[in-house]
Amino acid sequence: MSATRTVRIATRSSALALWQARSVATALAGIGVATELLEVSTQGDQDQRPLSQLPGSGFFTKAVQEAVLSGAADVAVHSYKDLPSVTPPALTLACVPERADARDVLLLRPETRHDAGAEVLPLRQGALVGTSAARRREQLLARRPDLRIAELRGNVPSRVGKLRDGNYDAIVVARAGLDRLALDLTGLEAVTLAPEVMQPAPAQGALALEARSSDTELLASLALLDDPAVRRPVMAERELMALFDAGCQLALGAHATGGATGSIELTAWYQGRLVRVRHDEPLRAAQLAYSALSAAGGGDELSEAEPAVGRTAEVGGQP
Repeated sequence: MSATRTVRIATRSSALALWQARSVATALAGIGVATELLEVSTQGDQDQRPLSQLPGSGFFTKAVQEAVLSGAADVAVHSYKDLPSVTPPALTLACVPERADARDVLLLRPETRHDAGAEVLPLRQGALVGTSAARRREQLLARRPDLRIAELRGNVPSRVGKLRDGNYDAIVVARAGLDRLALDLTGLEAVTLAPEVMQPAPAQGALALEARSSDTELLASLALLDDPAVRRPVMAERELMALFDAGCQLALGAHATGGATGSIELTAWYQGRLVRVRHDEPLRAAQLAYSALSAAGGGDELSEAEPAVGRTAEVGGQP
């Protein structure tokens, strides 16, 4: 990278997005690359209607991508889970540098807890839970049909503020956002939800950096930040989303584990069905999960569906 070049980082202006962009700036500084931030307002920031009512896709990413495509910025930093499945032809996914805790958290006001010993969704009957994600709504109702689900928009601090103000009995948010912002949760209870209870969004907690495909100098620098141990499991989750040919508002949960080499285990939830597959190739793991989720049937217990050396697939009912 030229010593005289300053790399312009495009990012949303929310507190979490800025934290993420600054963490990338710090990592680039560590390899001798100077940076500056360009804050971008996106459709999702400007339009506070429920996400299900917004036209198109890429509500939180398209404007950031356009800043790079236009030359106003050099690299886009995204929450990977917000990216649509298809990347614009002139852009390249340059690296996946890190992933925080992928799990969701149930934040609740203490007076709404009905059972101090309950391990899963310890909420009183008919509690009002805030979330804007179809994935969270459907999984909550699959476990607790008595719950009332209400739309919840805004950045992470404002959502927590709405809970404190009594607008909801509980809300569901990503653990990664709470951890990265180190929010003060005094007076609230936080129940971290295991993936077996609430499957996260594909790529939740991971960052994605995009740059112009023609910017080979920058791509070479960004490649130094890539973490294969993160990219491979996330690739399985994202490929599963792509196979459904839908965006981040699809009610699909997926969580993969593994490392830079070896087997990838992918667990996914869709329309009341839970599947678990294992394969050495992330893309093949996604294909196995897609086939299992698309198949008819499914019971309450996990059972082997496609036995073979080096791979397994299991199918189940409600999470």
